[in-house]
Amino acid sequence: MSQFNIAEAKSHFSELVQKALTGEEVVIARDNKPILKLVPVKEKRTVRQPGSAKGKILYVAPDFDEPLGDFAEYR
Repeated sequence: MSQFNIAEAKSHFSELVQKALTGEEVVIARDNKPILKLVPVKEKRTVRQPGSAKGKILYVAPDFDEPLGDFAEYR
């Protein structure tokens, strides 16, 4: 863990960002008291898996694919 005061952090910000991106814990302090930690943002990536909803559909109405009443004239 590396701790830096605010003035140091301001003057070496890009270096601190690089340290945080490589996994080092970077703490910024005021009056030698830690006030925040610089950490990278983790991307939330969801990958759809075919068949992942299998068994989760409980009911489908018999008229599910019938045209709505408002569109009866377009049949």
